Amino acid sequence: MFKRKRCNHHSHYVHRSLRRTLRRLRHYHLSIPSLRLSRTHAGSETKQSHETQASCKSCKSRCRHDNIATSVHENLCIMKLQNNDQTQPQNPVDQYPAPPYPEQEQQMPGTEQEMNPKPDHGEETYKGSGKLNGRKALITGADSGIGKAVALAFAREGADVLISYLNEEEDAKETAELVRSAGRKAILMPGDISNEAHCQKLVDTMINELGGIDILVNNAAHQMEHESLQEISAEEWDYTFKTNLYAIFYLCKAAEPHLAPGSVVINTSSVNAYTPRPTLIPYTITKGAIQNFTATLAQLWGEKGIRVNCVAPGPIWTPLIPGSFPADKVKDFGKQTPLKRAGQPAEVAPVFVLLASAEASYISGATIQVTGGMPTI
Repeated sequence: MFKRKRCNHHSHYVHRSLRRTLRRLRHYHLSIPSLRLSRTHAGSETKQSHETQASCKSCKSRCRHDNIATSVHENLCIMKLQNNDQTQPQNPVDQYPAPPYPEQEQQMPGTEQEMNPKPDHGEETYKGSGKLNGRKALITGADSGIGKAVALAFAREGADVLISYLNEEEDAKETAELVRSAGRKAILMPGDISNEAHCQKLVDTMINELGGIDILVNNAAHQMEHESLQEISAEEWDYTFKTNLYAIFYLCKAAEPHLAPGSVVINTSSVNAYTPRPTLIPYTITKGAIQNFTATLAQLWGEKGIRVNCVAPGPIWTPLIPGSFPADKVKDFGKQTPLKRAGQPAEVAPVFVLLASAEASYISGATIQVTGGMPTI
């Protein structure tokens, strides 16, 4: 965070860093008394600890600073969390980190454990109000990203959650802990939703262990970037369609006999359904098809009292990004939006809550865009 300059007295460097930090804190009308350290204390503290690498408790990142500089980093993280209170009006341009991001790549499907900066799922900001009390939700791709933020929000609104994921165990366990910390039940179910038998097993588990299903969120997706059509194999084409589109059909068909009036299906589409990215051909086609599937099923199930809707996110900071794009494109991810940054999962989850709740009783067959201002008309 702070650029180290050569100095005969390390404590002088620490105090310069602290003074800059205190000025930033005052800018946000915050006071952190613990940062008002004496020159002697600062020097002795760094002498004891400057050879070790500390860990920030707020953002969980490894800090290349001594313990005092790490304390500064932690307080800046706390300041940021306070500044991201979703109940207060804020400037959305400055609300979250903006590009350039650190260059990074992962193997698909990707994990949050290796992302920098870490995505925000609303851990410190989302406040429930009982909108989904007693509901039972199945969420695919709930180990990380948008699915994780939706699972957290649903739990804090009173819903039990089945967390469907491919194989990202650590991310999924974190999601389960967030659900359980809200006082709700969480079931972990790894497996490949491109397989129809697994989709049936997910619904069966909902019935047997949670006693029913009344919210189905089809969120999981697969994408890979290719500069040429010749790079796309038939196997990848098939897997993208089966994961992104077939799985929705499998799950809706398996869930239908158990969905009572008032139940809800929410599918995740993409801004790519409106402005398709040429290097994501299989993905963009499936996202357009998902919107048509949503509009059609909403009509088919309308008389049954089952609402079906869609959310179309723009560039959202999830493991799918470093997992499917080269590092140089990850660096500038989201820069093309009018808000000049990537969105966070925490900024998408409230839309899912609205659509799942009774407050959206007359919304069906709709697609709600969460794109940071990217046009969809």
